[in-house]
Amino acid sequence: MNNKEFTTHLSGRLGSTAKDTAEMIGTLLAEMTRELENGSTIAIQSFGSFEVRKKAERISVNPLTKQRLLVPPKLTLSFRPSNVLKDKFK
Repeated sequence: MNNKEFTTHLSGRLGSTAKDTAEMIGTLLAEMTRELENGSTIAIQSFGSFEVRKKAERISVNPLTKQRLLVPPKLTLSFRPSNVLKDKFK
């Protein structure tokens, strides 16, 4: 399902226009992004939680040249599904 299909489906279920639904989705994602940038964890009941994690720097080896490289630390987005969501896919 792509963004347009999702917006159309959701607007039908909510009984609102596709434009209003697209604005609501945009606002939701903007707020989630802002909170994650601030280092907060977002927990959605019966769905899961989003969290920004810091990966430590590490040494990697190029398999062709055997050269060792230092990979700098970076931030990654992590999602952990809730037990309710996990149970639906068993």
